[in-house]
Amino acid sequence: MTLLDWLVLVGTTAFIVVWGLWKARSAHTTEDYLRGARELKWPTIGLSVMATQASAITFLSVPGQAYEDGMRFVQFYFGLPLAMVLISAVFVPIYYRLNVITAYEYLESRFDLKTRLLGAFLFLIQRGLAAGITIYAPSIILSSILGWPLEPTVVAMGALVILYTVTGGSNAVSQTQKQQMVVMMGGMVVAALVIIWRLPEHVSFGKAVDVAGAFGRMNVVSFDFNVQDRYNFWSGITGGFFLSLSYFGTDQSQVGRYLTGRSISESRLGLLFNGVLKIPMQFLILFVGVLVFVFYQFSTPPLLFNEPLRERVQGTAQAGEFAAVEARWEEAQSAKRAEVERFLAAREAGDAAAESTSREALRGAAKHANDIRKEAKAVVARALPGVETKDSDYIFIGFVKRWLPSGLFGLLIAVILAAAMSSIASELNALGATTTVDFYRRVFRPNASDRHVLVASKLFTVFWGLVAVSFATFASLLDNLIQAVNILGSIFYGTVLGIFLVAFFLKHVRGHAVFGAAVISQATVIGLFLLSDIGYLWFNVIGCALVVVLGLLLQAVLPRQAEPIPAPGA
Repeated sequence: MTLLDWLVLVGTTAFIVVWGLWKARSAHTTEDYLRGARELKWPTIGLSVMATQASAITFLSVPGQAYEDGMRFVQFYFGLPLAMVLISAVFVPIYYRLNVITAYEYLESRFDLKTRLLGAFLFLIQRGLAAGITIYAPSIILSSILGWPLEPTVVAMGALVILYTVTGGSNAVSQTQKQQMVVMMGGMVVAALVIIWRLPEHVSFGKAVDVAGAFGRMNVVSFDFNVQDRYNFWSGITGGFFLSLSYFGTDQSQVGRYLTGRSISESRLGLLFNGVLKIPMQFLILFVGVLVFVFYQFSTPPLLFNEPLRERVQGTAQAGEFAAVEARWEEAQSAKRAEVERFLAAREAGDAAAESTSREALRGAAKHANDIRKEAKAVVARALPGVETKDSDYIFIGFVKRWLPSGLFGLLIAVILAAAMSSIASELNALGATTTVDFYRRVFRPNASDRHVLVASKLFTVFWGLVAVSFATFASLLDNLIQAVNILGSIFYGTVLGIFLVAFFLKHVRGHAVFGAAVISQATVIGLFLLSDIGYLWFNVIGCALVVVLGLLLQAVLPRQAEPIPAPGA
């Protein structure tokens, strides 16, 4: 980090935070603190919704995912636009009509208190844990760049975000996210342009795409139906639809964002804005990872992208063994570069036979390189027993650190930290709001003063921040971080969505039936996750379908339940 990098990083971050706190300076009541003043227009709502989902994990893990697995992860988002239409048509008008702060308040008015608390409880579990992963991701950056131990860095990052969130409340979150989203997308466009500029002179943009395709990295859409395959068209359009419907329609971290709109129309337009731009945004971020992959076909990539881990291995008894593997890695990369050049020459000459032969040779060279990487990780495991060797989350930040010029390096770090701040702030704000509104004020202190509830909401936000920091210390044991967050959501979202769909569309099903169905459904999904190889996106479909079907069956056999008694203040 040069002085210019630090100036760009600190200046960008400070401006965003100060702007948000200034815009939220009038939040003196619980209503204003938890929901804002309901004055936002659709562009701010749309950017806030996008920024909440686009955490630092997005900018760390997604390029690494594309580097190793290609573009197919974009299929995960194919169901999102359809979900935005349904939420805008059904969910938003109901939330506005009932004037709720959290989505789970509606469940009591429709069913009963226990169903409301169940929905809120499932949200608190999965979002509280996901917030820990969200804190861990940017901590990787600071740990890697500044050489700090990872655990203290996690604690420091968590403390900063807790302070920012508790001080500003919901309106500060929404206001800062507008600027953060501009910084994020601008930074990724700059990164893509720099990578293209760094390619050899004879490698045009078109040739870069050809190289990526030859290695199977341009695998945008697959119509092969396989329930064990995480990413294909069918899992994206179905499982992705149900996951998006649940996340944007019932997750308080998102519901709280679009309920700050000045009208139903503004909230609807904000959601549709997100539906239109989300897939192109994810395509861009994935494509940046593919460009990094292409760049490293002409320049030797690190054998281990986790540089601090490599340095630790060099101080062990296996240092000589690791050095021998590195020498073989250099040879393999040199041979692969020569094969890439032969492929480009055959393609430019229009020699289809030579091109086909070269494609096969490239895939063989790639497999050989992957085998060497596996061997290197085995050496690391012997040298440092118990250490995590998976390093895909270090790929993009490692490239940024090594190859981006001064100033732009600071900008990309600002992008990732802006994403971290935006997503974590939304999560902690939603966790605090749900705990306060659905549990504390509803069950324990229904007659508390507004001042008392406001203080309690801030304390609960701090509490969940501490929980997230605690869980973040275990995040290094997880696989790819973006997958970890989505798997965690898929385990719980289907059940929550099923409860809401029954509430909206099956008016004769009452609270006892849907509560029993939800408990059985959640237990079933957890069992399938632990015992089966089903792709995690399908858990959203399974959980939701079980709640609907079991709810209908239980309603037919259970005694008729009386209409719910409205909650105080409803």
